[in-house]
Parts: sequence; structure tokens; C-alpha cells
Amino acid sequence: MPKTTFPYPENGPHAIRPWAVRKGHGDEHFLSDYRYMGPREDPDLPEAFVYTTAMSFDPGETVEFHGSSTAKTWNLQIYRDGHVPEMVHEAFDLPGRFTPTSPTAYMDGCDWPVVHSWTIPKDQRPGFYLVVTSCVRPSGERFLSHHFVVVRATPETQRGKILLMLCTGTWTSYNDWGGANHYFGTWGPNGNEPSPHLSLHRPWTRGLLWLPKGAARVAQPHAPAMNDLTGYPSKEWGYSQGFGQYYAAAGWAQFDRHFAVWAEKEGYDFDIITQTDLHYRPEILDRYSCLVTVGHDEYWSWEMRQTVEDFVEKGGNFSRFGGNFLWQIRLEDDGARQVCWKVKAPEHDPMAKDPATKHLATASWESGIVNWPGASTTGVNGCHGMYASWGGFAPRGSRGFTVYRPDHWAFDGTDLRYADVFGAEAGIFGYEVDGLDYTVTKGLPYPVAAPGVPDNIEILAMSPATLFEYEHMGPGYRYYVRDSDLVGLAELAEPPYEEARRNFQYGAGMVVSMTRGKGEVFCAGTCEWVMGLTRRDSFTEEITRNALDRFSAS
Repeated sequence: MPKTTFPYPENGPHAIRPWAVRKGHGDEHFLSDYRYMGPREDPDLPEAFVYTTAMSFDPGETVEFHGSSTAKTWNLQIYRDGHVPEMVHEAFDLPGRFTPTSPTAYMDGCDWPVVHSWTIPKDQRPGFYLVVTSCVRPSGERFLSHHFVVVRATPETQRGKILLMLCTGTWTSYNDWGGANHYFGTWGPNGNEPSPHLSLHRPWTRGLLWLPKGAARVAQPHAPAMNDLTGYPSKEWGYSQGFGQYYAAAGWAQFDRHFAVWAEKEGYDFDIITQTDLHYRPEILDRYSCLVTVGHDEYWSWEMRQTVEDFVEKGGNFSRFGGNFLWQIRLEDDGARQVCWKVKAPEHDPMAKDPATKHLATASWESGIVNWPGASTTGVNGCHGMYASWGGFAPRGSRGFTVYRPDHWAFDGTDLRYADVFGAEAGIFGYEVDGLDYTVTKGLPYPVAAPGVPDNIEILAMSPATLFEYEHMGPGYRYYVRDSDLVGLAELAEPPYEEARRNFQYGAGMVVSMTRGKGEVFCAGTCEWVMGLTRRDSFTEEITRNALDRFSAS
């Protein structure tokens, strides 16, 4: 990072609630005390929040910020986030205007008024722009919150042939602001269930867009010693610093930003879009030869997948440096609402009831009702990989990939040989990974033939993973996921439950390559690949360069 005097708006201490004391109990745990993000709505502890009705805009468009604030005055600053940050808009001492937040804002939206606007200059550089709102409390502490705006490229402002698509479907699924996300919340008859419907018209949970350096990741930083208690460092850090319970699972700050900063520093020219852009504007790919996704890449719509497969068939290339390709979503109301019923889809998703629409049910891609394995698009499947390097999920695994096909172009210039392990020191393997059912013949892994799995996939490198938290008895152990995900995904699968459970419980994360029509797909199926870039693992960096150079030159 070059020396810079850029005045980050986040610098300085952040506000905390005044000291309070409550009774504690010996059975309390983060699984029994979920906290969603929401406004305090107390004028004695002022706050300021904004949202936009879209995530991305063209140069020349006006961005309207809908907001609510209990402060007398508040500030808004916008800067382009990347290797070299750039402040582009500031507005100070805006008049505070409070609007109550609906208890169902998580699915219906906040419905706040427009409190500020910014007209994007027609020559504005494409990229990711952080929106920082702040106000000063009577104590002198500042309260900060974050939103974002993506500035899309036009033919006049386009910077190259590489297009980075942010995993905003996954970001949305973990955004609990206002009461719920797809994992927990206040939905349902007892007010304690995740919501299948999530609005985009609300702020973002603290931590999805901005994090201080050193924020804990889901993956454990080192292998535990024998008989050590299972650890969940992001849960512990999130509570101690006041960030969302799922801040570490998705978002710009924890995943996509790492790639963007590294690629800019390396001199790559690329533009940015959201998954909503891909869903509603498929023609946006026509100007590019290389589509890239990174990090936690879990939720896609049918339309998004079809667009990418068509793009590759026609000669485009897809580089995926991410993991956990698992759930189908639907976008409604021009992208204002995301729908995902997950394990409840067979019973509750209306699309699942009609044979003509059941393929659009918001269940796992490998479920019996959807039946479109992810390998068709990415070369790997979510259900045949899953978890590693955290909690009870292979906590002492290699944390890197073992090489099996060193002669592949992806390894050019790396000096990697058969059976070498790369990325372990940087911890690139975890926390969720994708793979295939495979067999080993004469020392080389091959995909097992299965419906929806292309027959030309090459497994270049791999490492074991598991879909259930392998539990050991020990003093004080309290496990997190246990086998709940395995049970849910096995129940969605077509074979008998016990067979599906056995098919999914042990898996692997894989680096794979395949051609499709005139194009090519390269997939490093792990969420933590970006850590190899930030932590400067030379092998991970060179493999990434090989894919970007090859695909952007096509």
C-alpha cells in the first residue's frame, strides 16, 4: 500500500452505548442470543442511516439517498474504495430527519424519505464507492454507518476486458439489518425464524462493507492443539467490537475488496457490476472477455447462471476465485426483493408446487426440485465440498491445496510439482469450499460421471472438506452448525435421505478447469482464496495472474 494522507472517514474512535449491567446465565451462547442490526431511535444516542433503491448506477445518473437520523445534524461522505482511495463527494451538517423504522423493514423496506442526492459526474471512474454517514453524540463520540454505490462503466469509461461481479446475492442473504436475514431473524409465528423475503431498500449490517484491519475471519488463524476447545473467532470478535453476527460470512470488506485492492495494485484494469446487473442487464457482458467472482459466492438466480453459461458458450471466460455455490434465489420488484426459502422450499415456495416452475424453486441447486448442479456453470458443486478450517470442520486440515496436475496452464511459472501443497501458510482453504464426487486412478483424481456434471472437467488441485461438524466429546464443548446443514441438504436431495447424507457428508474443495463451447472456466473453489492475495502467497498470486492474463487476452 503506497503512503497516503487520505483522510479515511472511519479514523478515530467509534461510539459505544453507555455502560449497562444485566444478569448473565451459564447456558448463554451466541446461538441462544442472536442480535440483528437495527436503529436505536433514541435522540439521546443519535444515529444516521441511509440506503439507496439501487446498488449500481451509470455516470450522469443521480443517486438518491433515503435516510433517517435522530441527530440534529449529520454528515455524508463518498469515496472510491480501492488500492488508492479517492474522496468524490462530501456533505456536512445536513439537517437530521427522523422516520420510524417498520418492524418488518427487513422484508418490506424502510420507506424513508430522500434526504440527500449525488449526481455522478459523466466521466466518473467506474468502481466501488463507500458511502459513510456519521454524526456526533453529546459525549463527543462519532456514530458511523456504511452504504455503497457501484458506478458502472459505459463504453466511454470502460477500463479493460475484465469484469468483477460482486457477490451481492450472498451479501443480501447475510444482511440482517432491520430484523432478519436468510439465516436468523424475527420472521415467523414465534418471531425467531429467518426470512425467505429480504428487501434491498434498507441499510447494511455493520461489517459487511467496512472493517478495521485485523478483523477476525471465519477460518481459524492456526490449527488447534490436541484436545483444544473448538473456536469461532469471528463470533467472538464481532461481539467484542459491535459488528453483525454474520459480518465475517460475506460482503465487500471481508472478501471482494481483497481482490479489488490486489488487482488494482497489480495494474489490472477492471470494471465492477453487481449480481442484480447480471440478472437484469445480461448484455453488459458483451463488452468483456473475462468475468470474475471472488470470495463467498453462494446465491445466484436462474437468470444469472444462464447468462454466464451463454457468455462462456459464445467465447467468454469465467474466473471464479470463490466458494460455496449452493442456493438459487429469485429477484422480484425489479431487484428490490430477494427470495430464498432454502430447506423450506419444497413445502412453502409457490414455484415448487407447479411442475412447470419447480426448477425456479429457491432450494439448493442439487436438490430434487431444482436439479441443476452447479458444476454446469462453475465446474464444481456446493454440496460436494462445504466446510474446512474452522470450528469442528477439519480444524487441523492442510489449509492449502495439494497439486495433482502441475502441467496445466494455471500453474505456469509456479514451479509447483505433483503432491506439492500451496496456500497453506496464507490459509486459502476454507471456510466454505466447492468440489465434486471423485475417484482416484493411478494417483490422479477424476470426477465421477453424474447428471449435470460436464465430462471434460480437470481436477487440478484439491483438499478434503466435510459437510458436518465432526463432534468430539470434551470439557465445555458447544458446537455451532453440527450436522444441521447436512440434514437440510440431504432432505432436499432426490435419493433416499440416508443415501444423500452419505453422499454429501465427506467432500473436497477443488481447483478445476473446463472448456464450454468457445469459452473456458477456471474455478478455485474456496472462499479464502483472496487471503492468498492479501497475504502475498506467491503461488496463489501467480495462478490468479495466469487466469486473468489468459482470459482477458481472449
